[in-house]
Amino acid sequence: FSYGFLLLLLHTLRAVIALEEKVISKLGDNATLSCIYRARELHLEKLRVYWQIADDQEECSVVHALISGHENESEQCIHFKNRTQLFWDRLKEGDFSLLLQNVSQSDEHTYKCVVLQKTEYTKVIHKAEVVLSLAASYSQPILSGPIRNSDSTGEEVTFSCRSGSGYPEPNVYWINKTDNSHLPPSELKITPHTDGTYSVFSTLKVKATSNMQIECSIENKILQENLSANYTQQKQSNGSSTERPQNLEKNGQGAQAAGIVSVVILMGILTALGCWLWRRRSSKLVSY
Repeated sequence: FSYGFLLLLLHTLRAVIALEEKVISKLGDNATLSCIYRARELHLEKLRVYWQIADDQEECSVVHALISGHENESEQCIHFKNRTQLFWDRLKEGDFSLLLQNVSQSDEHTYKCVVLQKTEYTKVIHKAEVVLSLAASYSQPILSGPIRNSDSTGEEVTFSCRSGSGYPEPNVYWINKTDNSHLPPSELKITPHTDGTYSVFSTLKVKATSNMQIECSIENKILQENLSANYTQQKQSNGSSTERPQNLEKNGQGAQAAGIVSVVILMGILTALGCWLWRRRSSKLVSY
């Protein structure tokens, strides 16, 4: 008897326990909040399904309501009007998941799904909780570094790194790639925008070395994204950077191409002149 009672108690607790799920959505996208109750047979006319905000004590907390197989918008919060819908083809299978459209920062909540069944009396047969977190990818960071035209080893140089259109606030890391050590930023400015996203600007001041390899990394923890930009500049023995030989090589290639074009033009002129002389000589022979 005790064993059977224990099984019944476990079954009852499992039916109404609040299962918490985490959902990550990007700003402006649609998010699906899951609420699935596995049962052999369901009669929608005997059910009430409520989606509510669970983590905030506001005057209005009703996100969506389904009563006796019909949607009830009379108690729905204005913020969610025309932005929520159920999957009607799945309701009879016990899938009461909610589609939330065009999500924004104000939608970051813990949502609760409550399913009630009315027989002789009304009872809760299923609960579920969904934590909605929002995020937006940051743009590829742009890293700017010093232009060293002379021997500046030992002098203080400044690097700057910027990125934008992301959410939430990022973590910014400066890394010395020669030994993978982290460097403290000299300046870090995170700016909020009207669309809810952030832009970030950071600078780093360090002593110049003969072989500088600096990395700026922008981390979005929610999306588990880590975007980075690298700066590498090696100083040659004459004090010039590795970028200058690349420019000289490009200039040499341009001069070579210009020389080839000049030769082709000269050959064309000589050919045309030869043809003209040959025709003139031929005309004199005919007249003779």
